[in-house]
Amino acid sequence: MREQKRVVIRYSQAFKQQIVQEIEDGKESISGARLKYGITGASTVQHWMKRMGKLASLPKIIRVETPNEKARVKDLERQIRELKNALAETQVRYVIAESQFEVVCEQQGLDPEEVKKKLDAERSSKP
Repeated sequence: MREQKRVVIRYSQAFKQQIVQEIEDGKESISGARLKYGITGASTVQHWMKRMGKLASLPKIIRVETPNEKARVKDLERQIRELKNALAETQVRYVIAESQFEVVCEQQGLDPEEVKKKLDAERSSKP
């Protein structure tokens, strides 16, 4: 198969400054400038604004949290860590049990897959 070459678009410094100026003057929004000039990079214009523009022109996200929210987030993060550890431990136990099952089947001269099918059939037939 033939590989497609990735096209890298380079913009001149003057072009970048023009875009930044238009946004700072309020003539265009960041997304409007991207559409108007066909700039495909999702954060290209924001990057130019950070390097060359006034930071006041960039949209800002401010998150206000109460102390209870911060504590709740930390508690949830702790619970996630505990659950991940419990899941990992359960997976290890499952692998060990599966290996032991196969060893016992081998010692008894049984096919592990056939035994599993038989057990599944018995479980599904019980109400």
